[in-house]
Amino acid sequence: MTTLEQAPATRKRGPSDAIVETASGKIRGRSVDGVTTFRGIPYAVPPFGANRLRPPKPVVAWTGVRDALDWGPKPPQLPYPPPWDVLIPERGPLGEDCLNLNIWTPEQGPAGLPVMVWIPGGMFEAGSGATYDGSRFARDGTVCVTINYRVGAEGFLYLGDGAANLGLLDQIAALEWVRENIAAFGGDPGRVTVFGQSAGGMSVGTLLSMPRAGGLFRRAIAQSGGAHQAIPAATARKVGRRLAEKLGVAPTREAIAAIPVERLLQAQAELKADLVAHPDPERWGPEAAVSLMLWQPVIDGDVVPARPIDRIVAGAGADIDLMTGATAEESRFFLVPGGAIDLITPQALAAVIAAYGLPVESSLASYRASHPGAGAGDLLAAVQSDWYFRLPVMRLADAHASAPAPAATYMYEFAWRSPQFGGRLGACHGADIAFVFDTLGQGSEPLAGGDPPPQLARAMHAAWIGFAREGNPGWPRYDLAHRATMRFDTTSEVVDDPRLRERLLWEGVR
Repeated sequence: MTTLEQAPATRKRGPSDAIVETASGKIRGRSVDGVTTFRGIPYAVPPFGANRLRPPKPVVAWTGVRDALDWGPKPPQLPYPPPWDVLIPERGPLGEDCLNLNIWTPEQGPAGLPVMVWIPGGMFEAGSGATYDGSRFARDGTVCVTINYRVGAEGFLYLGDGAANLGLLDQIAALEWVRENIAAFGGDPGRVTVFGQSAGGMSVGTLLSMPRAGGLFRRAIAQSGGAHQAIPAATARKVGRRLAEKLGVAPTREAIAAIPVERLLQAQAELKADLVAHPDPERWGPEAAVSLMLWQPVIDGDVVPARPIDRIVAGAGADIDLMTGATAEESRFFLVPGGAIDLITPQALAAVIAAYGLPVESSLASYRASHPGAGAGDLLAAVQSDWYFRLPVMRLADAHASAPAPAATYMYEFAWRSPQFGGRLGACHGADIAFVFDTLGQGSEPLAGGDPPPQLARAMHAAWIGFAREGNPGWPRYDLAHRATMRFDTTSEVVDDPRLRERLLWEGVR
């Protein structure tokens, strides 16, 4: 039995309260339809005041019973611009007590259940654990946790002063909280699977490489994010200095921490606009200029000792079961909704290909052969999908599967094409999430349209649970001889080495 206690109920029917004692004190959740939910549980003190721009500190214990019935605040961030604000409906208010997490667990379920900890995406600039509904994971016998962590400058400012990667340290702190407390919710701290998408998937890839993450999870799922996205300290310092210049303060942690949150967010937006308008490698550093991501993990030599993919090639994370994959048309999410896909010129396409380090003419010929009749915008979407997402997850799978005596490696591709935007959105970035969480029909299908295939949600959700429970999602392991990949679609099938042309084209480049 878990240590869930049913509080005295005032009603014989409907929702009931449940109380759990954590290491910091008792919390009250709510049980509905066999699932007990706890929202906004703090795992660290609010990272403001004296704690702003500093590593997370353990939560302060409380007395009595603390309500965990409402979503906790999310970290400071700017809202998504239209129309992406509709496509990514973020939940949770902004606020200082933002280092919190949410838990869904089977009501009065057995102990020792597998645990799945979700890291949200958002380009390391946004994201909220409250956006995701883990109730279907709990329904099916797992304990699901979603977390918040600091993003933007609050989470990834680097000034060379000994503090770095605060957002990653937040993730570590959340995982440590899970290790210490999850048994009280019916979970097994030795059976934790960390999973995430986009920046969350990149976080998973980074955690695989981090010494501080050792022993905190047994399995990992990196969705649409590998282990490439980290910038050198020199690039990160350039970004930090540009931010201080924009704010008109000295490039010190104390000076920037004294800036009001609203002004810091405004400065981040101004800095991003500058980068997009003038992506000069000399000004920003080549990694930021090419990725257009100012805030991301920093190779500081301590929290992130080296580029994550290089550490994984050398054997880091080899003892962790890994599943990774991407959607078939990732970057259409960024190009279709705002109409940019129709504004791409052949010259712009060629410039992007060159910036990514590929030979322009031969690469264009290869992509045109793979996408006959495609215009410049569609070709750009394919190239960017490979550079940002597909190649990194392929290299991650290759590196993990190549380690001496590695744990299991599995690969997938999400190929179901959304009917949104007249069918042009396709199998885009983020379209897989509602299928993984099995939340179709709950208002979670802005990307999926009005009639998404329920059998695909059942198949993907079952695969994720199977991997968390047994380390096996239900198809052959990935190895370098076959590169078996489960292609999820209305009818799903295993395909060997489905991206052979792209894999060879980018060899030695990405």
